[in-house]
Amino acid sequence: MSHQQSVDIYGKPYNRSLLVLVLLVGTFCTVLNQTLLTTAFPTLMKTFDISASSVQWLTTGFLLVNGIMIPISAWLINKFSSKKLYLTAMSIFLIGTITCFVAPSFAVLLIGRLVQAAGVGISMPLLQNIMLSIFPPEKRGSAMGMAGIVIGLAPALGPTLSGWIIDHYTWRDLFGMVIPIVILVLVLAIFLMKSVIKLSNPSIDILSAILSTIGFGGLLYGFSSVGDAGWGSAKVLGFLVVGVVFIAIFAWRQLHLEHPFLELRVFKSSTFTIAAVLSGVVNMAMVGAEMVLPLYIQNIRGESAFHSGLMLLPGALITGMMMPITGAIFDKHGAKRLAINGMLILTAATLPFAFLTKDTPIPMIVILYAIRMFGISMVMMPVTTSGMNALPMNLISHGTAVNNTFRQVASSIGTAILISVLTNVTKDNLPSSGLLKTLPLHYKDQAINATLSGYHAAFYTAVAFGLVGFIITFFLKQKESLSAEGGMSK
Repeated sequence: MSHQQSVDIYGKPYNRSLLVLVLLVGTFCTVLNQTLLTTAFPTLMKTFDISASSVQWLTTGFLLVNGIMIPISAWLINKFSSKKLYLTAMSIFLIGTITCFVAPSFAVLLIGRLVQAAGVGISMPLLQNIMLSIFPPEKRGSAMGMAGIVIGLAPALGPTLSGWIIDHYTWRDLFGMVIPIVILVLVLAIFLMKSVIKLSNPSIDILSAILSTIGFGGLLYGFSSVGDAGWGSAKVLGFLVVGVVFIAIFAWRQLHLEHPFLELRVFKSSTFTIAAVLSGVVNMAMVGAEMVLPLYIQNIRGESAFHSGLMLLPGALITGMMMPITGAIFDKHGAKRLAINGMLILTAATLPFAFLTKDTPIPMIVILYAIRMFGISMVMMPVTTSGMNALPMNLISHGTAVNNTFRQVASSIGTAILISVLTNVTKDNLPSSGLLKTLPLHYKDQAINATLSGYHAAFYTAVAFGLVGFIITFFLKQKESLSAEGGMSK
């Protein structure tokens, strides 16, 4: 930390370390909720007597609202003081969490989840914006590394934590344990949170907000429906077409407005564009495999949800430990070499998963997954920070919104592609149902092999994502000189 006193936008001094601590703890709670319910689905299906596709809405709906809120966050961050906005985001999140905790029916639980997601959609971009605003460019790598602990570690801890709670307590405790922490964060934020982002007081362009909501909502919903409905279904294609058309109109409008709702001219910086694309590809490689691997562990190996979460835990912890370290390395040496090595490690560690058998040693799976996550930690935050450093201060909020939206959409696309590859290859290789009557054991063996071939194909696809990312890393620039107002020369 620098010895000079940090001051807010009103020139009043504040304690930067305490402000960052409040931000990190609060955002950790909100981001943790993205994945907190995954292992609780079977319990919730029994409790509320609902189908798998219904319960999936607790995650799909959450990601949808989150994805819709992120583009709007740039406008909010420039319009309202960061203190008021953070208190509002955490209050919205608290209301959603309490709603989930007391939910008497599935409909109320779902409403609570959607309210939570609105809070997360504001708090996550706000965290990144504040970190980029209160630290000088040469320290932003370390600052974003701290933010990365929250953004990278919390979703990865979710499944393990929820598995343990479901085994020992009730599903309501998943929400109950978060409530006192969020209340504490709100109380501390009243005293320690300061307004640190300069406001430009933009006017709201209602049409842009509507176009953005329909466009990104349609796109995310289309991709999230692929797993159930398949690529050829009218529903999937309809939503994807609506999404693409509305996003195109939204983009055209932004480029013709004097004060756009979301500033797409951030893409004029080649450094930012390459970083955003790479960020998206890394997310596709990470999220897709994070979803497919637990399916293998549970369906083929017969392990419980808690154990499948536990196997992914070392990888999550390594990410958390590495984020600040890779941030500090980025501050010294830039993102290029980190990203090249990280993508190489990620791709190389994904390849063995394409050869999984029903007897692959569990420790090998744990170690390979941890190596993958080590590779991801070398790419994720350094690349994001290099993209942000290429922008002047007044465009940081727009850059963060664009980058996070990009990442959200890429996660949906990656998951949709991997799950559809998995299901289609499995279906194509299943033995004929006649065999079930005549040779049931033979049928079982062939069915397991068919499922395994599905997993192999999915992981080959994840390797392809990794290779694409690896190629993109060579287009990153070496460490550049920082310009005075906090951006880099392009």
